[in-house]
Amino acid sequence: MTTVYTWLPAPEHEYEDHPERPGRLTELEVRLDSFGAQKMDATPATRDEIARVHAPRMIETVKSACGAGGGIIDYAPTFVTSSSFDDALLASGGTLGCVRAVWAGEASNAFAIVRPPGHHAEPARAMGFCIFNNIAVAARDLLEHGAGRVLVVDYDAHHGNGTEAAFWNDERLAYLSTHQWGIYPGTGRMDEAPHAKGRIVNAPLPAYAGDACFEQISEKVIAPMTRAFRPETILISAGFDSHWDDPLTMLGLSSAGFYSISRRLVELAGEICKGKIVFVLEGGYNPHNVMNGASAVFAALTEKPFADPTDKSPHREPDIEKMLESICTWHGFV
Repeated sequence: MTTVYTWLPAPEHEYEDHPERPGRLTELEVRLDSFGAQKMDATPATRDEIARVHAPRMIETVKSACGAGGGIIDYAPTFVTSSSFDDALLASGGTLGCVRAVWAGEASNAFAIVRPPGHHAEPARAMGFCIFNNIAVAARDLLEHGAGRVLVVDYDAHHGNGTEAAFWNDERLAYLSTHQWGIYPGTGRMDEAPHAKGRIVNAPLPAYAGDACFEQISEKVIAPMTRAFRPETILISAGFDSHWDDPLTMLGLSSAGFYSISRRLVELAGEICKGKIVFVLEGGYNPHNVMNGASAVFAALTEKPFADPTDKSPHREPDIEKMLESICTWHGFV
């Protein structure tokens, strides 16, 4: 078995001067052949598959907006073009293909490099640059194919409100998000889901939280949650806007930091769920950082070394000890 990936840059899904654009992936594209992974073809998700997460009326609203030529559909601003409905179906389908290959034992692990992204898309609306929630659709599909528990870990700089909403009342689905507090979409408080302690876990972080902070989170929050929930597959919302040099956010991860957290997640998958893990691209708006972050993920998936000594955050990291203590106490992690 090998690592597989899908490559779906959606070149026609573009809006003038919008940061979520095909150009995010241009530097990564020329590196894909060097990662030792196998490219998979993708087929679009069906409307029935999308409807496991999204209301039929929402799906039809997106289709109608695209059929009318596109435009801004959400204040973020979220846009669609005439191709975006098909692009979004294909992004979800490419994610499904990766997840199904890993679940069936046909691949060791996978990385769905798709756009438009998904983690802000809620069951009843597209938002936050996202059309359909690719990772939530894939998690629901795993349940349909016999999985009993699925965990999504989201290290995008923004809280994945859509994934949280899709998992809100389903005890088979767990969600853990690290995100910069005080930025879009304004959700993701530590105590936001009191009915789901230990299953919906939010780690709202101060600006400039970086490699050292994320190492603490990995050991004190992510590892105990994963061991307690015992998922049969782990899905990762990989947002490279957590990099210290992203133009939209102010977290502090370096490329080596992306490798460290990704490698730790791969190790946990090996410990808990027979190595079944799939990464799914979310945000990241500096093309160089997206390339480096994706390179770090591929290195983690293929068990290769990774280092970039030139990429170091110039910011002093905050002390998050009290915040971590509060999270662990709230959720009962030891």
